[in-house]
Amino acid sequence: MNSNSGRFDSKILNQWVNFIAILAAFLLNILANIAPLNGLTIGEISNTFFKEVQIIPANYAFAIWGIIYFGLISLGFYQLLPAQRENPMLHKLGYLLAIASFAQIIWIFLFQYRLFPLSLLAMVMILIPLIAIYMRLGIGLERVSRKELWFVHIPLSIYLGWISVATIVNVAIALYSINWNGWGISPQVWTAIMLIAGAGIAATITAKRADIAYPLVIMWAFVAIAVRQANQLPLAATAGGLAIALGLLVLIRLLRRA
Repeated sequence: MNSNSGRFDSKILNQWVNFIAILAAFLLNILANIAPLNGLTIGEISNTFFKEVQIIPANYAFAIWGIIYFGLISLGFYQLLPAQRENPMLHKLGYLLAIASFAQIIWIFLFQYRLFPLSLLAMVMILIPLIAIYMRLGIGLERVSRKELWFVHIPLSIYLGWISVATIVNVAIALYSINWNGWGISPQVWTAIMLIAGAGIAATITAKRADIAYPLVIMWAFVAIAVRQANQLPLAATAGGLAIALGLLVLIRLLRRA
C-alpha cells in the first residue's frame, strides 16, 4: 500500500512541478515586457543592440509566444486531470518540461542583464529537454488520440520549433556581442548558411514524421526574417524561398496522408 501511494504521490508531484514551472515562465515573460528587469524589454534589447544581426525576425513574429504559452498552459491543465494520471505517454515527460521552463526563466534574466554568451547556454538548456521530449513521445511518429494531439503533441512541437529558431538567433547574437569576425565570411553569407541549416532540419523532420506544426513554425520565422530584411534582396529571397520550399514539402506530406 505504501509503495503504491509513493508512486501515486510522485506522479502528482511531477504533474504539479511541470504546471508550476510553465506558469512561472509565462508570468516572468509577461513581467519582462511590462516591467523589464534591467530597463529594456527583450524586444528593445534586440532592436537596440542587435539591429545589425540579420537573422532576427520582424517584431510581429514574436507574437507566436502567445500561441506557445496558450498551448503549454493547456497541456499543463490537461496533464493535471485525474484521468491522465496513469497516462503512460504523459509519464514520459518526466521533469523535462519543468527543466525547459526553468531554463527559460534563467534565459530571461541573463538576456535582460545583457549576459549574451551565457544566455546562449541557457537557450541550449531549453532546447535539449525539448528535443528529449520530442523523441520520447515520438511526436509525428506515434498515433495518439485527438486530445493528445491537440493538448500535448502540437503545443510541444510548436514550442520546439520556435526554440530551434531562437537558438540559431541566440548563436548569432552571442557571436555578435563578442565582436566575432566571422572568419572573414560576410554576415550575409553566415545568415544564409544558418537559414539553410534550419530549413534542412525542418525538411528532415517533415520528411520523416507526420508533424506539420514544426515546419509551419520555421516557415513563420523565415517569412518574418524575409520581411525584416526586405531591403537586403538576397537574404529576403533566401528566407522567403526556403519558406516556400518548406511549404511545398508540407503540402506534399499532407497529400500523401490524404
